[in-house]
Amino acid sequence: MDVQHLNPDGLHKSPAFSQAIILPPGASTMIIGGQNGVDDTGALVSAEFGEQAARAIDNMIVILQAAGAGLEALVKMTIFMKDGEDMRAGFGAWMARWGARPNPPAISVINVPGFARPGVLIEIEGLAVLK
Repeated sequence: MDVQHLNPDGLHKSPAFSQAIILPPGASTMIIGGQNGVDDTGALVSAEFGEQAARAIDNMIVILQAAGAGLEALVKMTIFMKDGEDMRAGFGAWMARWGARPNPPAISVINVPGFARPGVLIEIEGLAVLK
């Protein structure tokens, strides 16, 4: 059985997220710790939300690739964003990378007052199913 994405009639259908996902029995899963908009030295790439979001997603891609997977392996993402930031820039960064693939992950977005590290505007964690 493959991963099953559910977007039942009567619920909003979005190209950015799925309503629910069923994992097959015995699926090999990977938990991706919170990724920020930092480069490989740990330096923030920008003070702009969209640029930090783009780098956080790119960092997730590097982790997925290290496990032999791509973005389509993501089944759940939790996005923590600093209060007052405009999610549209982050959405644009996500859609630029996701493109027209079917079956996006389930996504939750949580506004937070801030992060432990000054200047961080977003953190994204994920759950992926590896084949």
